[in-house]
Amino acid sequence: MTTMTSPATLPPGPTAPRAVQGAYALTRPLRGLRRLKDRYGDAFTVNVPIFGNAVVISGPAEIKQLFTSGPELVDNLEVNLGRVLGPRSMFALSGEEHKRQRKLLVPPFHGRRLAAYEQIVEEETVRELATWPEGTAFATLPSMMRITLNAILRAVFGAEGAEFAELRELLPPFVTLGSRLAVLPITKKGRVNPWRRFERMRREYDAIVDRLIAKARAGEKDDVLSMMLQTRYDDGSGLSREEISDQLLTLLTAGHETTATTLAWAVERLRRHPALLEELQADDGKLLDATILEVQRTRPVIDLTARQVKQDGFRLGRWTLPKGYAVLVSIALIHDDDRVFPHAAAFDPHRFTGARPDLYQWIPFGGGTRRCLGAAFATMEMSVVLRTLLRDFTLVPTSEPGERWHSRGVAYAPAKGGRAIVRRRSTGGDS
Repeated sequence: MTTMTSPATLPPGPTAPRAVQGAYALTRPLRGLRRLKDRYGDAFTVNVPIFGNAVVISGPAEIKQLFTSGPELVDNLEVNLGRVLGPRSMFALSGEEHKRQRKLLVPPFHGRRLAAYEQIVEEETVRELATWPEGTAFATLPSMMRITLNAILRAVFGAEGAEFAELRELLPPFVTLGSRLAVLPITKKGRVNPWRRFERMRREYDAIVDRLIAKARAGEKDDVLSMMLQTRYDDGSGLSREEISDQLLTLLTAGHETTATTLAWAVERLRRHPALLEELQADDGKLLDATILEVQRTRPVIDLTARQVKQDGFRLGRWTLPKGYAVLVSIALIHDDDRVFPHAAAFDPHRFTGARPDLYQWIPFGGGTRRCLGAAFATMEMSVVLRTLLRDFTLVPTSEPGERWHSRGVAYAPAKGGRAIVRRRSTGGDS
């Protein structure tokens, strides 16, 4: 038991048992949050499996305060994606260890290093788009998954040959299973358990990574894995095999499914805005960049980013929170707020053509010291893929209703996979 330095003041919220609230969260994730905001305001208290007692916030001032608070006040959740990505994953690390390892992993994803990967992404995009049928409706999400997976395997893992083929077969079901286990309150006990299959797949993954590490040490390459092997902590030591394996899986998970899903949403949105499609044909790149920002605002594929209170009596805006409480930031709720983004329900990329978004309000990559370190890589991927798509194909507009949100575990995808009808341009870049 701890003694509160000041009495807790928590926002109102539902009083149903944890199991009932958990079932509601699983069956009505986004709609449920919106209903709770309508009833209780932009902050409310819940009690749900995995997170336990938690305060959900969506007010910009409280979100900024949370993201700028030090790790002595709020830090990583005790229950997080580290349970599927591994104990050395960035998602699992806290405090100084998180800061220390993040410092090593940021440089490969910025500047000239990042520009060097653009050719890989374009090559994979052109290769995949060559398989697209003309004049027939099809889901684009599987294609986007293949593009982002292949690009990451080459640019980040440095995989080729046998290892590339093995990882390309292993990782899609591995990531899908891990994504579902991450959001379900399933323990690792019991003889018949999905965790056993997941752990078998993890052993296969680790064995392939060991081979990639051995090859990277024997040659000179420019992929992220090779740079990870060369980088050093302040004391001169390098990353361990376990750290490399967990971080590669983290980078893959953070940059593969989420990026591919955003690209599928981009197709879904663009087909319903023919005037924007016409503008993009004469674009110098600025409108495309703004369009990617607006897709991420209106269709964030991850809805929650979170912290855990580490100091009893933590003051967060109007509230005083007990130690151990989770604070969940609803990305969708702040992105949908008309006070933050006027006419928020409208899909309007022009809102971002004159100014960059406030990174405490536009938060598809999370925020603060735990903001996704692969954000720049993901943005580059999306820009290259969409630029190549619009260069080589015409997207046929549609008047059909927008696709519903569909939960894939961690990510929210268009329910029909971002269906498209395309026609190849006669002057396509690969002709």
